[in-house]
Amino acid sequence: MCAATRYPEAVPLRTLKARAIVKALVKFFSIFGLPKHIQSDQGSNFMSKVFAQVMAELKVTHQTSSAYHPESQGALERFHQTLKSMIQKFCTESDREWDEGLLLLLFAVRETCQESLGFSPADLVFGHTVRGPLRLLRETCLSDKPSLEKNLLDYVSSFRERLHHACDVARESLSKAQSKMKDRYDKRSVTRIFQPGDRVLVLLPIVGSGLQAKFSGRYVVDRQLSETDYVIQTPDRKKTTRVCHINSMLFKQ
Repeated sequence: MCAATRYPEAVPLRTLKARAIVKALVKFFSIFGLPKHIQSDQGSNFMSKVFAQVMAELKVTHQTSSAYHPESQGALERFHQTLKSMIQKFCTESDREWDEGLLLLLFAVRETCQESLGFSPADLVFGHTVRGPLRLLRETCLSDKPSLEKNLLDYVSSFRERLHHACDVARESLSKAQSKMKDRYDKRSVTRIFQPGDRVLVLLPIVGSGLQAKFSGRYVVDRQLSETDYVIQTPDRKKTTRVCHINSMLFKQ
């Protein structure tokens, strides 16, 4: 998902190995262009040498989210929930395989206006309202026939102007929405700061059960990366160091 426009993409894959993911990403890049940055979770497929090598060749900076802190990719996690609900409803009502309806479901999401942006993802990516089911209904009701005599240069100029205006308005709307969410979060938050060498409990998966996690260990803070992220030494784990969000850390008494 594009962080700026909320434009989503989903690709059905038979395997989640790094090579399959890279192939799907390259196909996506060939349509929309190479991004400067991408963000993913810390799954082994995204942390593999193959994935790192391809991103390096394409000059794309790969950033990872904090382990067991889905809020660091809040918009994407919310989209996952929405898409899963839509797929479940599609399969239940149509009695068809989920991948058969995926493209149509993505079409619906892309043409739906985002409350935080004030525009649909397709509006911000393509600069105009996509001709979807709602647009077809409107054309049928109003018999709106666009003029074909418009000068090409005028059209291109108008297109660019609409696109820039939409992006400006979307940034403003997104900023206001983020500010409101931050205010609500700050009312319940407590400022905490960890220093290198501090002993902490870290929220980590239970060995043998990747779907469950608990605060464990008496791990040492190695260094601070940002206001919310720290590198923690976990010598008893497969990964001897890992990036953790401050919300998944507690002072060891």
